[in-house]
Amino acid sequence: MRWSLLSSLVALVALAASTARAHTIDLDAGAKECFFEDLHTEDKMTVTYQVAGGGHLDIDFSLTGPTGRTMNEQRKKDTGTHSFTAESDGRFTYCFSNEMSTVSGKTVSFNVHGIMYVEDDGHTAPIEREIRQLSAALEAVKDEQEYIVVRERLHRDTAESTNDRVKYWSIVQTVLLFAVCAWQVFYLKRFFEVKRAV
Repeated sequence: MRWSLLSSLVALVALAASTARAHTIDLDAGAKECFFEDLHTEDKMTVTYQVAGGGHLDIDFSLTGPTGRTMNEQRKKDTGTHSFTAESDGRFTYCFSNEMSTVSGKTVSFNVHGIMYVEDDGHTAPIEREIRQLSAALEAVKDEQEYIVVRERLHRDTAESTNDRVKYWSIVQTVLLFAVCAWQVFYLKRFFEVKRAV
């Protein structure tokens, strides 16, 4: 009995972990990309996104239910999280839009994770409840780690870009300094040659 309970709990944690997915997409200027999840009543789903690069680091996000009703809409945001519980069976669609940009593409990292509804008949063991809470806490930690990884990559790219600009500007300044020195030597040499001739 105890082994079957333990194996079902391990299967539940594995199911919760398997429903989490991390993706990175590139959206060209004026582009829109949509994804969907088929959910059942009482299923829970969370979409977390972050713009990792491009333009002003903003994106439009929308989430629609099976009836076509907009459940969440965010405009020009760099990060966002939306969690909900499905009120009916059907296909839930979430879209990332870069239609407001006419020049720059964007890179968006997003996670989708959820919990499949399992009815609690009142006989849930305390260890099962603890494992469910632990699974939810692990998902939160995983989301935070992925957020930190994306931010670190963004800051590293910015630092490397700044480093390249400083390096090239230093090279340009060095070349200009040598050019000015050479011109001054040439000018003074001609100046004194002219003085001697007079």
